Amino acid sequence: MGDRTRPALFNIPAHRAFSDALAAGIIAQHGGDAMALAQGMILLPTNRAIRAVSDAFVRRSGGGLLLPRLVAIGDPDLGEQAGGALDPLGEGEAIPPAIARMRRQMILARMVQQASSPPIDAAQAIKLGQALGAVLDQMQVERVPVTALGDLSLSDELSGHWQRSLDLFSILIRRWPEELARLGLIDLADRRNRLFDRLAARWGEESPSGFVIAAGIATTAPAVASLLRQIAILPRGSVVFAGLDQEMDDVAWDAIGPYPADPITGRAPAGHESHPQYALKRLLDRMSATRDDVALWRWGSEHDARAVRNRNISNAMLPPRLTSRWRDLKTADRSLAGVEALEVATPGEEAQAIAIALREAIETPGRTAALVTPDRQLATRVSAHLARWGIAADDSAGLPLSRLPPGTLLIALAEAVAERFAPVAMLTLLKHPLVMRGDQRLPWLEGVRGLDLLLRGPRPPAGLQGIDILLAAREGEDRQRNLRAQVLQWWQTARALLLPLEQVFTTAPSFSAQLAAIREQAGILTGDAVWSGVQGRAAADLFAEMEQAAAEGPQQADVRSLPTLLDHMLGGLSIRPVQGGHPRIAILGLIEAQLVQADVMILGGLNEGTWPGLPSPDPWLAPRIRRELGLPGLESRIGRAAHDFASALGAPHVLITRARRGTGGPAVASRFWLRLKAMAGPQWKSADRYAALAQALDRPTSHKPSRRPAPVPPGSVRPKLIAVTDVDRLKADPYAFYAKRILRLNRLDPIDADAGPAWRGTAVHEILQRWAEAGRRDPADLEARARAMFDRPDVHPLLKALWQPRLIEAIRWIAVEVAADQAAGRTILAVETDGRADIAGVTLTGKADRIDRMPGGSLAIVDYKTGKPPSAKQVKAGYSLQLGLLGLIAEQGGFPAIDSAQTAGCFEYWSLAKKNDAFGYRDSPVDPMGKRDKIVTADFTSFVHARFEEVAGAYLTGQAPFDAQVNPEVASYGDYDQLMRLEEWYGRDDG
Repeated sequence: MGDRTRPALFNIPAHRAFSDALAAGIIAQHGGDAMALAQGMILLPTNRAIRAVSDAFVRRSGGGLLLPRLVAIGDPDLGEQAGGALDPLGEGEAIPPAIARMRRQMILARMVQQASSPPIDAAQAIKLGQALGAVLDQMQVERVPVTALGDLSLSDELSGHWQRSLDLFSILIRRWPEELARLGLIDLADRRNRLFDRLAARWGEESPSGFVIAAGIATTAPAVASLLRQIAILPRGSVVFAGLDQEMDDVAWDAIGPYPADPITGRAPAGHESHPQYALKRLLDRMSATRDDVALWRWGSEHDARAVRNRNISNAMLPPRLTSRWRDLKTADRSLAGVEALEVATPGEEAQAIAIALREAIETPGRTAALVTPDRQLATRVSAHLARWGIAADDSAGLPLSRLPPGTLLIALAEAVAERFAPVAMLTLLKHPLVMRGDQRLPWLEGVRGLDLLLRGPRPPAGLQGIDILLAAREGEDRQRNLRAQVLQWWQTARALLLPLEQVFTTAPSFSAQLAAIREQAGILTGDAVWSGVQGRAAADLFAEMEQAAAEGPQQADVRSLPTLLDHMLGGLSIRPVQGGHPRIAILGLIEAQLVQADVMILGGLNEGTWPGLPSPDPWLAPRIRRELGLPGLESRIGRAAHDFASALGAPHVLITRARRGTGGPAVASRFWLRLKAMAGPQWKSADRYAALAQALDRPTSHKPSRRPAPVPPGSVRPKLIAVTDVDRLKADPYAFYAKRILRLNRLDPIDADAGPAWRGTAVHEILQRWAEAGRRDPADLEARARAMFDRPDVHPLLKALWQPRLIEAIRWIAVEVAADQAAGRTILAVETDGRADIAGVTLTGKADRIDRMPGGSLAIVDYKTGKPPSAKQVKAGYSLQLGLLGLIAEQGGFPAIDSAQTAGCFEYWSLAKKNDAFGYRDSPVDPMGKRDKIVTADFTSFVHARFEEVAGAYLTGQAPFDAQVNPEVASYGDYDQLMRLEEWYGRDDG
């Protein structure tokens, strides 16, 4: 029987390295007898804390050592159950086993889906089921009975949304015990409570043979508090707190809360749950103890900071209404000696500076350093920067499985199915590094790259059949004919591999069948490489759990929600790297950093929303209801983050960092940062030297920007054939012409691009060409051909819905205009006809959209535009000469479709754009009399001839350099701006 009347409670203050001080004290008390040490038991909060304490024992022992049993009490929030060593032995009713985490999650999701109105998909049901499970756990941990909901009388104070959520929640939690009883199982949190109760009762009746120490536990659960109380009064038991603030006076301690109940309402305000000491204070209250009962742990280590740091931390974390005390603090109480702050502009600079600080720390022999941050992106960047110097730093918090290769492949498979093999989703899957690894990888990628080129532009029809249509041979001119034939051979193999996935979409199987199909095809596509290694095995285990439990999960599983569901499930599992990095550097998350302290602690990502993170909202219970039920508020998570921050501040040397800008825009400094800065005042110490080093590291020793490129290729490679559409490019931006025609670099359209002006122009020309090739050239036939074009399977339905009405109206206008011209004696001679002529020592080629014979015998050159045609001012300046150049070719007899050379006497743009509330109008850059400052029609071809001779003589037959951006005012697509390094020289005096 325990015979202590005063509990054995101790505290290791924040300025001491907790794990090392704990190990030092236990070895000092029990290390004289190796077997006595081995017979002891140390209770710790989590499995990760066990590792920290184990490492501390190894450091302290200096040789061989039999460790005491290290047992985690578990944490339902982390999915951890209590260590097996806590299972009581002997007689008594056995505690039923806990339901498996995945099985529970699936059953709760099914219950939510069945009870929801309107129906919800599987992904949403699983998320709501997880949130429901979290609330159930909290109620069991806090021992709030289900009947407590019936005692609430807040219906009139709740909005309709919260009332509906509460009603549904009440139904579900009443059904849940029935489900568990049917299965003969209990919840993990319930089992944990029963285990602790039985263990506390057993130890109350009979003390264990060895010592028992509970260390670093801060959970406020009643069952845990009762167990700790019992341990504290055991003859060889003790409880050791981490970072209990014993510097704070009673006024400040009482201000934390919880506050006394209101005599009228009977409600007790929770207090400042976001305060770092709130949880420890609540735990002491539930243990029927006070701060006066807690003694100082006498042992420390060589990694401890000065004791004054405790006062600094205590003052910085005063409750809000007492922060006015900062004005009266002595310099020593606010100085934070050993703590520096670094504020930089961007997360990239922050990571670079942290890496430099870590490298600086380990250059001192024996010194340890750790980066603690909840920002996984920052941790990854720091690891990459350290790798530049050959320093391997493992990020022990790991990465979500959804961001690692096996996870990204599984999500890519689901996205390909859900989006019916849309171009981006399918190429993401086919290019994945795990697909077709080994000898098959190179030929596989050749086929994928060919398909990538064919998918540039508007999206093909949905499904694998859409790719079949894309690869099918086409009538008429097809510049990609050979590429289509090559990709078609590869596609037969790829299609067979993807076909089972398409059947998942078309047959709409159950959730378990969907998972099985994804798993099966993932193995086939990768040769089971997706399931290999640490990451692959974790993915395989998770998929096995999901498949096994899916039969009891949501029944209505829309394939389109599968990517979201897998991303959520895979993202909830972190994969920690195999250890093997630098022994004196650690990169830790907040959970991993608990009970860990290094000589140099770098606390990174001190922005609001990152540290502390934004609490996840509870979709089931309104904040008011949570308070009435006695559940922890959402602010309690901020309190845990604050305690982690305060504990880390106790290191001898601390560097806190933040970036003024995050990935999404300007960032707000963390409340912890602002508190320290406000308290320190003039004593606030900046570590700008790291920022300066980070900037200097990437600053070049000299800066030699590129000059305006002006290549001078020999005459032998200068083109002697030029299309009328390239003349403007040659004159306005000779370098762009050089890149396209001499270097043969062509811009690729984006994948899954919108149908822009180029596509619309091609569609119009195709309609008119087929209309002309039909022979009749009947205006009434135009609309029918336009509709037939939109009915083709390769035309996306969105394009048909959005653009077909506009095009049909414009086509009708063309038909009316053509009929009117025919009635006036104007006839169509040729449509979409090619021509060429030798001019100025080069061959000029062009395709005329249409050539008509005017009543007087001259030719009319017609160019169709889907947008606004070029202005007469632009043409007079010597640009947009396409109409005139085509007329020049016609006058020299360059069009075989026309019997002989004839004078071009009319030049027209037929625009299909909207003008005066109607689609379609004519415009001309010339005028018979030169009115409105236009070129005289009769002079147009001679004007064009002179301009063409100038440019051809300079660049094609001459030796002029191909300067970049000769006339930047002329509209350019900017296809070669990056190649010409425009940003480096444009606008400079010497450019």
